[in-house]
Amino acid sequence: MKKIKCNLSRILGEKKMKMSELAQLSGVSKTTILSLYHEKAKGVTFEVLEKIGTALDCEVSDLLEFIEE
Repeated sequence: MKKIKCNLSRILGEKKMKMSELAQLSGVSKTTILSLYHEKAKGVTFEVLEKIGTALDCEVSDLLEFIEE
């Protein structure tokens, strides 16, 4: 079975950016970023993905990927 993995923690680490900085740059709530960072989110809107991708200068495929469970 496949599942979706969120790579936000890795990307923020590579960019040496804090979650609070991303929240400020993207306009996405700290709560949403925290849940994505810890891979606890049950869902996410296209708008949120767009805002985070724009703030981090990355693609949705960089943020999310399918992995074998």
